Amino acid sequence: MVTDKVSASMEDGVQYRRAKLWQIILVAANGLNGMAIYSLIGMASYSASIGYGIATAVIAGLLTFTRIFDAVTDPLLAFLYDRMNTKWGKVRPLMFLGWAIQSLGVLFMFHVFSSKGHGVVVFLLCYMLYVIGYTIVNMTAQTLPALMTNDPKQRPMVGVWFTIFNYVVPMVLTIVLNVVMLPRFGGTYNQGFLSAATFLVTGISLIGVILVCIGVSAYDKPEFFEGTKKGDQRLRLKDMISVLKNNRPLQCYIASAASDKIAQQAQSASVVSTMLLGILIGNMGLGTILSVVGMFPSIVFAFIGARYAGKHGHKESIVKWTTLSLIANVVIIVFFVLIKPSSISKMGITMVLFVLLTLVGNGFSMGITTSNTGFMADIIDYELDRSGKYIPAVITGTYSLIDKIVSSFSAAIATGCVAIIGYTATLPQPGDEATAGVFWMTMFLRYGLAIIGWIITLISMRFCGLDRKEMIEVQKRISEKKAEIKG
Repeated sequence: MVTDKVSASMEDGVQYRRAKLWQIILVAANGLNGMAIYSLIGMASYSASIGYGIATAVIAGLLTFTRIFDAVTDPLLAFLYDRMNTKWGKVRPLMFLGWAIQSLGVLFMFHVFSSKGHGVVVFLLCYMLYVIGYTIVNMTAQTLPALMTNDPKQRPMVGVWFTIFNYVVPMVLTIVLNVVMLPRFGGTYNQGFLSAATFLVTGISLIGVILVCIGVSAYDKPEFFEGTKKGDQRLRLKDMISVLKNNRPLQCYIASAASDKIAQQAQSASVVSTMLLGILIGNMGLGTILSVVGMFPSIVFAFIGARYAGKHGHKESIVKWTTLSLIANVVIIVFFVLIKPSSISKMGITMVLFVLLTLVGNGFSMGITTSNTGFMADIIDYELDRSGKYIPAVITGTYSLIDKIVSSFSAAIATGCVAIIGYTATLPQPGDEATAGVFWMTMFLRYGLAIIGWIITLISMRFCGLDRKEMIEVQKRISEKKAEIKG
């Protein structure tokens, strides 16, 4: 169906559904919601300690439990997505419902019940309420790229705009919260600061949800959620089992993305940054410089990656950027072997080379991120062609379940590895001796794990036949099957 708000193009023998640029940007503004809440929830440990008097060791266990709870809720809430059909559509009610629940969760956790004499149980219940709301919003948002466009040239651009918001929002919020607001509350994390931050973040997240709902309004209609066969289209438990068992592209994507996620989260652990920047290089401030300087090149690489994916397909794009990322990390390891790492802390050629190599490596990784967003949308359409059911939340929920469970081991991997080199009673600190053990363990955690993840990606993609040519055929079959139903 083509309306004045939904444009279409005929290419490859398929009448593709295309979104307007302003619609894509507004939908990508979900980053105002997701990343704003993410910035706040990163301070949950402070809320647990300050507001509920929970010991640090207990906090770690609680947060691990909530992550597992988060993983379990993803596929279960797919049933809510499937059954949400109102006169206002499916997506918009779910976005507002999820926002309301997650906002109550964080307001209760950081403000209403905080510093009121409550303990572990209240904190945990508030956190679980937040998780349910955030899952509804996040699960719904992940289905939007597939809903808005099936044009192989436009889908990657959706990922670009999602990436831009996901990069810029947390960086700006970090400055606002820590540079502007925190000094006004004495420069320490206290109850007054946590309450003020909560009101600010929930307000920003509401703006994000409203923008998303405006952008998706032309697509939030029953005809865009139809299957390709007649009969009952309601989601069944067997559909979820069938997806995991029979959807080969999803299996390959899970193996690829989950292995990459483990590496990403392990290398971003504070102990790894401390060993690389504080011990080997001797300049902890260099990390901040890299994050600020690297934002613009990363966005540029996101656009380059989108153009490549639009021309060659998401699978080929993932393989290309993964190969380049793997090579870049090998080069960085060789670079560290050949030079004296402490020389990077001094202004000179080694610092310039390190910064350039890091920026290029991050840029290649950004190409993978952009391609992954579009590939997930392709997998949703592949399942529609395979089973005849449009069940995007099942696809995203199944992936999230496995991804979150597997990646929850990242922190244990990082701490376990540093324990191997002697940090059993204490954690690495800036200024510690740069031993051979510290050097090679840092190389493994920061660059080696990523290389292993990318090797798994390249192997898994060899078993995935969902390339650009096959996606064209998938879209043709979907178009023909829907035409038969309407005819």
